[in-house]
Amino acid sequence: MSTDFRDEPSTEQPTHPSSTPASGDAEGTPTPHNKKPAKADSFAEVALRLGGASADEAKRTGVLDSADDEVEALFAPRYQTVNSPVHRAVWEKQNDTALFESIPLRSSPSVALVVEQALTIVRKHRNEETLFGSDGKITNKVIAELGSVGYWGLLVDRDYGGSGATMREFADMITRMATIDPTVAGLASVHGCIGAVDPVRSFGNEEQKSRFLPKLADGRALSAFALTEPGAGSDLTALRTTAVLDGDEYVVNGEKLFITNAVPGRTIGLVCKINGEPSVLVVDLPMETDDSFSLNRYDIYALRRAHNNGLVFRNFRVPKENLLVPSQGDGLTIAYHGLNLGRVSLCANAAGAMRWMLAEILPWAAYRETYGLAIERRELVRRRVGRLAGMIVACDALTAWCAGLLDQGYRGEMECIIAKIFGSEMQKEAAIELFMKTHGGRSFLKGHLFGDNVHDFLAPCIYEGEGEMLGMAFFKSMVKQHGKEYFEPIGHALNDLGVKAPNPFNPTHAWALRKPMMKYAGWYASQSLRSAHWSHEHVANAELQEHVLFARQYLSSSGLNVSGTMRKYQLKLADRQCRMSALSLDIQSAVVVLVTSLYASRSQDATTRAAGDVVCRELRRKMLGGKESDRDFRLVTQLGATIAEQGWSALEGVQSGEILMPYKEESES
Repeated sequence: MSTDFRDEPSTEQPTHPSSTPASGDAEGTPTPHNKKPAKADSFAEVALRLGGASADEAKRTGVLDSADDEVEALFAPRYQTVNSPVHRAVWEKQNDTALFESIPLRSSPSVALVVEQALTIVRKHRNEETLFGSDGKITNKVIAELGSVGYWGLLVDRDYGGSGATMREFADMITRMATIDPTVAGLASVHGCIGAVDPVRSFGNEEQKSRFLPKLADGRALSAFALTEPGAGSDLTALRTTAVLDGDEYVVNGEKLFITNAVPGRTIGLVCKINGEPSVLVVDLPMETDDSFSLNRYDIYALRRAHNNGLVFRNFRVPKENLLVPSQGDGLTIAYHGLNLGRVSLCANAAGAMRWMLAEILPWAAYRETYGLAIERRELVRRRVGRLAGMIVACDALTAWCAGLLDQGYRGEMECIIAKIFGSEMQKEAAIELFMKTHGGRSFLKGHLFGDNVHDFLAPCIYEGEGEMLGMAFFKSMVKQHGKEYFEPIGHALNDLGVKAPNPFNPTHAWALRKPMMKYAGWYASQSLRSAHWSHEHVANAELQEHVLFARQYLSSSGLNVSGTMRKYQLKLADRQCRMSALSLDIQSAVVVLVTSLYASRSQDATTRAAGDVVCRELRRKMLGGKESDRDFRLVTQLGATIAEQGWSALEGVQSGEILMPYKEESES
């Protein structure tokens, strides 16, 4: 679930590491932000120009790069990307396995009470068929009831009327709520992670927090984040909405598109340009539309149980005190900040939605017979059940791990990207390849979980960044520091020479490149000669221990492989999107294997451990290009048979619906 359909802001920029040039074209009055002096061109801009890109593209790349660096600077050095578990695993030889372990859930009594009351409310309305109104949307009554028990204020600090839940507690709630209704779970993420809650609590001054957070906490003002425009998705430098100061108010003009949760009377974080600089205004939308504020309504298949609209502003006035002013950076800094919270929530939601799918598969597989035998006895169906269980465990592992990192203070950029991509892709595969195919034609009946929710199962692949584009953003985060340290000096030297590629037999080229090349040679020799060392973490389960060893070895060897790719393609790397995507995916998969195997090994449930083994085996085969062995088939089908015959603790409390269009007499079934 996303505030809007925006892509990851930096994903369409080339992935050369760079410095952070400032940009912006003043439009008359002073900017409310602290503008930095212009910097020298970064390697990314130099590379783009040498590679034939336009000056405008290079400039836009610099703007987004700058915003990313501003967000990075909000975190203490030890929690920045270069010191994150994944970045260290790829580029350093000494690593701590414990950094990939999940922190156990420790829920406070007050948060636990809010969660249980909210689950009870939604379950009751779902069972009584009163969750949605005649318009097909979640009713205002349900929203108000959830607000009365504190659901909308879970991530709001207690000082402002919320529960002050940790991200670990919040993510666990999302998974549990998604087993009842993924839309209700998703709206909590929209509101708390990427709506107005995070911008205000993270960047608001005391007056703004006191004014906005209490009503955001109790649900009087559900929130959204209005970023995407008709021509601005991945390329946020294409923003056209503007706000001009007129006395004590900003006058806003522009249009937003695909904004979830935005209807009259709600509160939004509005991204606009003020004096050419991206900025964020917190806006209480009026209760009625008029000439200055209107909705652009459209039919949309995804999110159909929530409100998703376009917003049109014509000389719309907002008090100047509603402007959020970060200590550094601008509005893009604010936009970037909440993304990782939303990404973890997407993975958590997928873990819950897939539980619901599995709970629906099992009774149907026991009921449906072909040639006199229930399909739960068929190998192919058992494999689907086993694979789905593995996907669920991996999403649980990633959710718990990433949420824990955020709670510790990490930015978690690379880690949360992995969780988002994996969770959304697994949910898509589970819905189409496992759930739909098992239920056959009944999947498309009105009232069926798949038929009623198929678009919502697929759409997360583009929320918070379309998967492949986001994978390249992951690659960029991975190579940025390495490129800045070893490749940027080479790029500047080439720029000074005015050539795209050096000629090793040209004495002028060799002399100009002697220092950066020697520095890189030293790094390469050190990496090649030193062996990796990981702190030992005992894993009692032999199969899971094998996955741990594999993943650690793969990650430790990835630095040389990635650097070799950068060396091979040099200035053309930005155009090698397929190669970057493939490298990125394999490293992501290795991280999933490591996190999942450690998570599963700590489980007291044998079925959960088996599911962890199954998904890790599958990921390793894909990474290495192998085929399933008879042992692989046996393990996954045994897992499926165990769940079909004995159940699974992970499905406790998850309700399934009635079998649609039953064909047996009641006495038979």
